[in-house]
Order: sequence, then structure tokens, then C-alpha cells
Amino acid sequence: MSSKPSPVSPLAPASYPDLPPVAGVRLATAQAGIRYSGRTDVLYVGLEAGTQAAGVFTRSKCPSAPVDWCRDALAGGSARALVVNSGNANAFTGRLGREAVALTARIAAAAAGCAEGEVFIASTGVIGEPLPAERFEGVLADCAGRASDGSAAWAEAARAIMTTDTFPKLATREATIGGTTVRINGIAKGAGMIAPDMATMLAFVFTDAALPQAVLQTLLAEGTGRSFNCVTVDGDTSTSDTLMLFATGRAGHAPVGQAGDPALAGFKQALDDLLIELAQLVARDGEGARKFVTVRVEGAESDASAHRIAMSIANSPLVKTAVAGEDANWGRVVMAVGKAGEPADRDRLAIWFGDVRVAVEGARDPAYSEEAASAVMREPEVEVRVDLGLGAGRARVWTCDLTKGYIEINGDYRS
Repeated sequence: MSSKPSPVSPLAPASYPDLPPVAGVRLATAQAGIRYSGRTDVLYVGLEAGTQAAGVFTRSKCPSAPVDWCRDALAGGSARALVVNSGNANAFTGRLGREAVALTARIAAAAAGCAEGEVFIASTGVIGEPLPAERFEGVLADCAGRASDGSAAWAEAARAIMTTDTFPKLATREATIGGTTVRINGIAKGAGMIAPDMATMLAFVFTDAALPQAVLQTLLAEGTGRSFNCVTVDGDTSTSDTLMLFATGRAGHAPVGQAGDPALAGFKQALDDLLIELAQLVARDGEGARKFVTVRVEGAESDASAHRIAMSIANSPLVKTAVAGEDANWGRVVMAVGKAGEPADRDRLAIWFGDVRVAVEGARDPAYSEEAASAVMREPEVEVRVDLGLGAGRARVWTCDLTKGYIEINGDYRS
């Protein structure tokens, strides 16, 4: 089967960063013919001995076989290889799915010269189709033999894990730990079935910092709450959500044993920035998207309440189609606030589109200008802001509009 690439999202970045090498990380891609023909669909990442791994995964009650495998493998802490395939999610595949993961791990372990438990696996694509893991035979060994660490390798890695994505998602940061410079590189994929609950579709972050697994896990979980768990495309949480952080320990800085160590302040900020950038790229590549939308909620009783209200707005098909139609329809925002099940007072509610206040004290703003509001809605990036007037709770999430393109992409996804 051949892939049917969509036009590149108009919200795609004008250019893509050249990711520098991360000591202890080498990458290679290949064509295994999992579902697509004529394009790479396998990513192999070789990791230096001693690499520590952390991960957060979907809370779906129907997780994929690779998610189950990674959860179990994390108990060992160390990682020597990562294998990612696109085109087939290996989800809802029962015994065959578990066997496919085990076979992938055996093939990858032989290629990397490591234990099977040091191999991490992720798959993305169609749900319910058996994964022909035997196609990795020879492919992964070849990848291990030619893996490299240049910017081209990172760019190819980001492309290899794409499914309905229209552009690759890459980010890089530098920070210092104890006066030593460390690097952080990340790649992600995701365009549809995006409403993360502990992760995104797929994202992989690599650093040469020397950090124990417990510290990595804490930093990743906290960063996820400020990034990937604040992005939604369609309100649907994937069976395959996987976000992993690998630390090779090659930077050579002094040991850091606690996540709260002041020496990690710069690293933590850099990691958070990178995760936020990747999460926003996912929303910018939402299937059929033409508008990037930031939803801000303030004045809630708590941050958690604000987040739930913001997600209710961002996931509302009526709000998202109004944005697509460039209609400053604050009535739909009121609806989304009211249905969230969180404390709200209609008569204290204020709503803005951009810097134009359209409603205040539970009614249309007396100074409302249709012309000014419409001008905001015509922009490629739209901000919706709500003040509940109840407390100090606040949150912000990112989403996109909902267009006919989303229906067209998903209406024939398997055909």
C-alpha cells in the first residue's frame, strides 16, 4: 500500500532546526514495508551502555502491546535500543501483538548486542491489524551497523515515525549542569487521535546528561503536565501514547541525585521548553488544521479546575468549527464552560477573542465590535481567553480548528 501524503499544514514552521549530535545516541531509518511502500517506516536508535530511561504512557484502558512492553521494561531502568515503526499501531492485536513485540525485541537485542529488556518499542498507525514483525529481520541489524549522529539522521528519524503528519517535529535545547553544557534533542509525531492523558502520540527525547532514572521520571512527568497534557486536536486519547526520555550520561558533569537539586534548574527549564515546543507542533499539525488556537482560562477556583474548563473549550467541536469559520461566536465558549462540570458563575464570566473583549458580567460587552472580533478570527493564530472571576486558578492549552480536512483524512484512513 502506498501512503497518501496531505499538503503540508499552513501552520508548519518556516524552517526546521538542525539537531546537533547527542553523545551516546546514534540513529538510522529504513523501509520495512510495514504498511507504506516507498517511504521509511522504521526508526532504530542505538544507545550507549549505561543509558537511563524514563517514560509516561497512555491511560487508555486499551493500550497497545508496545506500551505494555515499555512499562515492563522501565523496571530495569537501562536502555540500549529504541525501535519505532509507523503504519501499524500493534494495538488491539491480542496474542499476536504480544508475540510481535517479543520478536521485535529479540531482533533488536541481537542487533544492539544487549538484553531484550533493554529494548524499548513503539508503534503508530492503524489499530487492529497484526504487525508483521518478521520484516524487521536483517533490517534492524543493518540499521545498527550504519547508525549515525548527524543532523540528517535526526531529520530522517523525525520523518520515519510520521503517519498522517504533514511535517516532521524536531526540537533541541542546551543547558548547563554544574558548569557543564548538556544537550537535549527531541522528536515527536502526532496529528490526529490527540487528547493526551500522560503523554502524546509518540515523542522521544534524548540527552547526554548523567541523571538517575528516578530524577528523569520526575522531570518528565512534571514537564508532561505543562506540555503534552495541555494539547488536544480531537479529544481522542490514543491507545499508543508514548513519551520517553533517555539520558546517556556522556556529558561528564558532577552527579545529581535529586530532581529538586538547584543544579538542575536550567536543565529542567530547557526540558520543559522543548516539550512545550513539540506539543505545540502537534497542535499545529492537527489533521486538516488551518488555525492554531491557544485557550487561556483564569479566575478559576483552582488550576486543576481551570485546566478542565480549558480542555472543555479546546475539545468542543462547536468552538473549533466556529474558529474554522472565523466566527467570533462566544456563545459556544459559554456552552463549553458550562458543560465542563466545574465551578462557574454565569454573571461573573468574561470572554476575549485576542485582545477584544466580547462578553463581560454574563452578557455581551457593551463596547463589542463585530469588526474588531472578526479581524482577530481571520488570523492564523487565535487566542480565546476566559475569566471566571472566582479565584486564582489558571491554565492554558493548545488546539486547532476543526475543518472538512479532518473528516476527509479520517474518513479514508484505512482505505
